[in-house]
Amino acid sequence: MHNYLQQLNEPQREAVEAKNGPSLVIAGAGSGKTRVLTYRIAHLMATGAAPWSILALTFTNKAAREMKERIGKVVGEKSSASLWMGTFHSIFSKILRTEAEKIGFPPAFTIYDSTDSKSLIKSIIKELKLDDKVYKPAGVLARISMAKNNLITAESYKGNAAAIEADREGKRPEIVRIYQLYSQRCRLSGAMDFDDLLLYTNILFRNHPDVLDKYQKKFKYVLVDEYQDTNFSQYLIVKKLSQQHNNICVVGDDAQSIYSFRGAKIENILNFKNDYPGHKLFKLEQNYRSTQTIVDAANSLIKKNEKQIPKEVYSKNNEGELINVLDAYTDNEEGYLVINDIFDQIANKQLTYQDFAILYRTNMQSRIFEEALRKRNMPYKIYGGLSFYQRKEVKDLIAYFRMVVNPDDSEALKRIINYPTRGIGATTVGKLENNASLYGVSIWKVITNTDKFPLELNKGTLTKIAGFAQMIQNFINVKNENDAYDLTQLIASESGLMKDLHQGNAIEERSKYENVEELLNGIRDFATSNYQEGSPARLDSFLENVALLTDQDTDDPNDKNRVTLMTIHAAKGLEFPHVYIVGIEEELFPSGMSSHTQKDLEEERRLFYVALTRAEQRVTLSYCKSRYKYGAPVNTKASRFINEIDKKYVKSKQLFGNNTFGDELADTQNEVSFQNRGSAFKKPTRAGLNLAANRKHQQLNQNTNTNFKHDNTDAIKSGMNVEHQQFGTGRIVRIEGDGTNRKAVVFFPKFGEKKLLLKFARLHIIR
Repeated sequence: MHNYLQQLNEPQREAVEAKNGPSLVIAGAGSGKTRVLTYRIAHLMATGAAPWSILALTFTNKAAREMKERIGKVVGEKSSASLWMGTFHSIFSKILRTEAEKIGFPPAFTIYDSTDSKSLIKSIIKELKLDDKVYKPAGVLARISMAKNNLITAESYKGNAAAIEADREGKRPEIVRIYQLYSQRCRLSGAMDFDDLLLYTNILFRNHPDVLDKYQKKFKYVLVDEYQDTNFSQYLIVKKLSQQHNNICVVGDDAQSIYSFRGAKIENILNFKNDYPGHKLFKLEQNYRSTQTIVDAANSLIKKNEKQIPKEVYSKNNEGELINVLDAYTDNEEGYLVINDIFDQIANKQLTYQDFAILYRTNMQSRIFEEALRKRNMPYKIYGGLSFYQRKEVKDLIAYFRMVVNPDDSEALKRIINYPTRGIGATTVGKLENNASLYGVSIWKVITNTDKFPLELNKGTLTKIAGFAQMIQNFINVKNENDAYDLTQLIASESGLMKDLHQGNAIEERSKYENVEELLNGIRDFATSNYQEGSPARLDSFLENVALLTDQDTDDPNDKNRVTLMTIHAAKGLEFPHVYIVGIEEELFPSGMSSHTQKDLEEERRLFYVALTRAEQRVTLSYCKSRYKYGAPVNTKASRFINEIDKKYVKSKQLFGNNTFGDELADTQNEVSFQNRGSAFKKPTRAGLNLAANRKHQQLNQNTNTNFKHDNTDAIKSGMNVEHQQFGTGRIVRIEGDGTNRKAVVFFPKFGEKKLLLKFARLHIIR
């Protein structure tokens, strides 16, 4: 027998061995949460529980896969294969496919991703002749998503006075009509979006008590990972399924609840004690990830929150470095400071690029750090960027696959009916959509039943549409005669898509062709690994896997040695030796939209706590005094969160690595502010802002560093290598102006380009 219990500390072991009744496991950051959840499931099986009686719900397929592999090492792979373990969406899509007809859907329903949903909403907005600047598809989709997560259907939305009033106040009163049409079109297309998978599971259990009873009896043990991230819809499903046996175990950390914008409710974990009287509480408080300093600093911050379950996270690791704070004059300076610090750490400590992560509050912040990394020729990756399956050419081919599995999928049909080009233009597609809407059917029904749903199109166009429909029908006819790989090879070839991509010679076009080949290779691997005697892997199974992937599931494991850039939300669940948390400024972090209520501010503080606890060895915070917003520099100030960390865990703030500049910051900012007030019509340029700051530096140098050797300004020419007292060595890029206004644009490896007024710069030419 595997000695898994010996690998646990005492609180972990107690949590693992508590088999029966409700359990709440509060797992602090880095406390071995996954290990406890994994071994608890293994322990259930090792002590007699049937694997198919265990339901384990996670938030990523990656987490489920890793846990299943670990469990297999304890109880055997054959046993672990029968576990009902996966994401909420994958588990309940499986149940919905089995029970689909009870709620009026085909078992092979399509799962729409956000791109499909936004495309459909965009069509509805156009159909209703609404202003798409007011009714932005992404905003409308977010509104519909929030309604579904609170179990408000399109029909019940009409009678929800609060929702209707909120839409009126937001000057979008037609959202109710868009939601109704969106819901109808999804049903006609035999499609569900991600939120529907949970909404319809609740509807299924509500309307069919016999179905609920079947799954309640089946699942004797229910376990939920990251319980603090569950929304109302997920909460209710879990509550219903665990009612008969009452063996529910939830694992999470209220201090890491950061997804309210997705509908997550921290109250689910805070109120667990009320929902399940007589529950057992286990606290995992030892952090195995981070140094003592990082853990203590994070504790000192999160204690400022009122809504939390008390705990005292601690670390027995080494004490570690104090938290470093970098402050810069501008956002560009911040980028150079951070990247140069990473460069120095790699050079001086023999570290690798993958040891470093740059975390920011919003995606827009990445640009400056990307530019600084490129100038240093340092490799990086943006986590959560465009995934492989979101690339146009990949989505195009997958749309063909979706049509073969579910020809009523109107979004897939619109995507490929004229790709490769076959002379069916946007006007024709619009007429097809209108006809389908008029008769209340899918576009496929229209183009394959023109006698029932006549089309007012010329004979040539009708012939082209018929040719497309026949091609898709031919694929459908051979669907069950081929496994996933053979079928998709046929579709890629006969559709003309591969030929179309192969014609281009440009690098971008070759890359698209290679991406499609890679997709087909992936399907071959899927078909091989999922083959069972007499039951080859089917295309619909592959499409289901792709539709339910998350960002973490599509991360390339072979693309590791790069500096990682990501939002803090995306970083949750990950860890890095060295973490840089950037843009720690008021109105940015905490967000200006989230700092006006106590509830929102506490979530922003939890987000900062999550960022701090991603680090294993070293944390660096950075902010700047001026940031470009809406095309103009705006004065900023350090976030309150920096001051909320106990000062004994923080190094004194630094500017350009030199504390002597700390006292002059206010003067420089006053000068910039004065410039802004001085002219109501002329805003200072970025160069002007930098020049004001640089002039201050140079004046200070002139007053305090008279021994620094410098050369006659007339001798300084473009292309020369020079030395500056504060910025170090650099190269003259160009000379501008003349006389007393003569300036040098100098590139300093550590600080980027600086425009210096030569009469103050005191540059020394390096011979």
